[in-house]
Amino acid sequence: MIEFRQKGDFSKLTRFLEKAKEAVRLGDLDKYGREGVAALASATPIDSGQTANSWYYKIIHKNGSVSITFYNSNIQNGVPIAIILQYGHGTRNGGWVQGRDYINPAIRPIFDKIVNEAWREVTKP
Repeated sequence: MIEFRQKGDFSKLTRFLEKAKEAVRLGDLDKYGREGVAALASATPIDSGQTANSWYYKIIHKNGSVSITFYNSNIQNGVPIAIILQYGHGTRNGGWVQGRDYINPAIRPIFDKIVNEAWREVTKP
């Protein structure tokens, strides 16, 4: 037989989770959105500059959570150019143009800043 005993309540955990929920405010996400767009634009391979200048973000509220999502509006003939630059694409004559991972390294420092700020906010006395 297995027996568990618990003494006390979850008030400290509840308080911690409430602080975590409010840690990154909407204004902060807007700041990080602008920083992310700038980072993505500067990291995007440039031919005409259209793809680099087509980055934008949206802050989405859904089911009690908030997320920041980055988009690129440069679409040519139904093809999202930022995606084929990232992952590569086939050519008309059967060749392959290798992609270049530029999105992840550009946006990672922004995500790290969000995490660090949220952690600082949650753990401060």
